[in-house]
Amino acid sequence: MIELQNLTKKFGNFTAVDHIDLRIETGEFFGLLGPNGAGKTTTISMMSTVLLPTEGSVSIDGAVLTRKASREKQKLSVITQEFSMRQDMTIDEVMEYQGRLYFLPKKVIRQKTEELLEFAGLLQFRKRIVRHLSGGMKRKVMICRALMTEPEIMLLDEPTAGMDAVSRRQMWNLLRQLNSQNMTIVLTTHFIDEAQALCGRVALMNQGKLEQIDTPDNLITELGAFAVDEPSEEMLHSSYFHTREEAIAYLSQAGGHASLRRTTLEDVFVERVGRRL
Repeated sequence: MIELQNLTKKFGNFTAVDHIDLRIETGEFFGLLGPNGAGKTTTISMMSTVLLPTEGSVSIDGAVLTRKASREKQKLSVITQEFSMRQDMTIDEVMEYQGRLYFLPKKVIRQKTEELLEFAGLLQFRKRIVRHLSGGMKRKVMICRALMTEPEIMLLDEPTAGMDAVSRRQMWNLLRQLNSQNMTIVLTTHFIDEAQALCGRVALMNQGKLEQIDTPDNLITELGAFAVDEPSEEMLHSSYFHTREEAIAYLSQAGGHASLRRTTLEDVFVERVGRRL
């Protein structure tokens, strides 16, 4: 279990994360959603001790996480937005280097490398130099490298940034498999459909504060499960309804270009957060 208590980060007079309280259960797939500058990456950075909080604390299974708390830190692995790997190494060399950093025996490194690369579908590319990999393959290598130490918690900051649609779906399947093994995953993403597809709960974050925390389904139901879109020359206007009958009744009175569809988590995001930007 991860618990954030009164977590705050200030940079001078600017408050990037503003006294947030959050509890993430063991084995949960949790999403942090928000616009640029909402404080998502700063929150992840404090959860990984890359940044230290100005106030408040992060606890793992009841123990406060600090840079010196090696037992708690060993439970964590972090995947950042940037490709944080040597570009002149092969995949095998990246994995070996990671294992040596944690003083794993050579036999264990070889065994884990084989298992993880097969799990991620990278085994046939193990001798390829990192700079010659696609963006999606580099992300997979970063996840394999993070899994070398058998973490219990994975923090993912924009893990599918720059991926094409096929690579994104492959990454989704990989993350689902990890979560099915009771790994706790905390995800930040700008792809709202990604959060809807993967996360059991999400938090809407804006200006450093948590606006609302719930399941994607509950948030969608609260807004209205059905949407009617009415396009105009200037914008697309969407109206939301709790029943299909209400939506159809409204649609029958709307213009000829109006259309009926299911509401998505992206609609919730736009209505709750985006309208204020």
